[in-house]
Amino acid sequence: MSETLPQSVLSGSRLSLTRLLTQVENGTDEGRQALSELFPHTGKAHLLGVTGAPGTGKSSLVNQLALHYRQETDPPRRVAIVAVDPSSPFTGGAVLGDRVRMKDLAGDPDVFIRSMASRGSLGGLAQATAAVVQVFDSAGFDVIMIETVGAGQSEVDIARLVHTTLVVEAPGMGDDIQAIKAGILEIADILVINKADRPGVEATERALKAMLELAHPVKRVFRHHGQDMEVPVQKDAPGGGLWLSPVLKTISTSGQGIPELAGAIEQHRSYLLHSGDWVERDRSRLRAELDTLIQNELLARFRRETQPAVYEQALALVLEREKSPWEVVRELVNGSHK
Repeated sequence: MSETLPQSVLSGSRLSLTRLLTQVENGTDEGRQALSELFPHTGKAHLLGVTGAPGTGKSSLVNQLALHYRQETDPPRRVAIVAVDPSSPFTGGAVLGDRVRMKDLAGDPDVFIRSMASRGSLGGLAQATAAVVQVFDSAGFDVIMIETVGAGQSEVDIARLVHTTLVVEAPGMGDDIQAIKAGILEIADILVINKADRPGVEATERALKAMLELAHPVKRVFRHHGQDMEVPVQKDAPGGGLWLSPVLKTISTSGQGIPELAGAIEQHRSYLLHSGDWVERDRSRLRAELDTLIQNELLARFRRETQPAVYEQALALVLEREKSPWEVVRELVNGSHK
């Protein structure tokens, strides 16, 4: 009796893994059924998000991290890379630059690189990415890295899928203030200044540390007898304390700083497990995914059960300002619209 597609994935077949990833991305019934069968085998991988503005060297950094996990850890870790491109509305496909820059990983059977594109729907991209990550998780990959193009809200959305988020900056990019506007510092577990051999690295480091202190103060200041007194925030408070995001410098072209970055990632993983935040992040991630699936299913059911003419009539009432959108939605959902 031949194996099913999910069984072949669990057995380690790369061809079956590729086929299933395509089914999952396209949202086929076969893909959804396979996800249901594979889900009990998920929950073991460390999920890393790598995000930041274009030109900061994210792909090269991911490449070096993957090489580190394959060559410098004992035992070597299996690595999956999901390269997310939410900005290709013309072709509907992901750019292949990531694969070109990751040529050092070619031929390694325990490294798998998958490029994805939004196909016009950012929310759909996040949902499809979550499903692809689950497939990799069930297939036994130890580390799954999700690299996103710097596109504002997409960075925040994709970061919700992971345990550890790396925000990558580079000297001279002029986007330090833009990063905090986009809320990026709020999701950063580790800040990386890549291309640290460029001029201006010290200024970038100072700016990021100052922003981090504003977002997550590391000391409290109060006046005592007319003098300012500084008290560090407790790091080992009950329940695991605070994680203070480190700022690390790397040069991905040469691999400089990669071992230190990998060490910080492992420290964050240990922190999550020790503090209980690992379970909380999984809970939040799965709750968000569940909410999205419920919304999609309810919308699909509504469209199946509502005649197009009824919907168009309701829309006409809104256009003519005879009824508000909220009133019409309530009537449509309750089946009372005439």
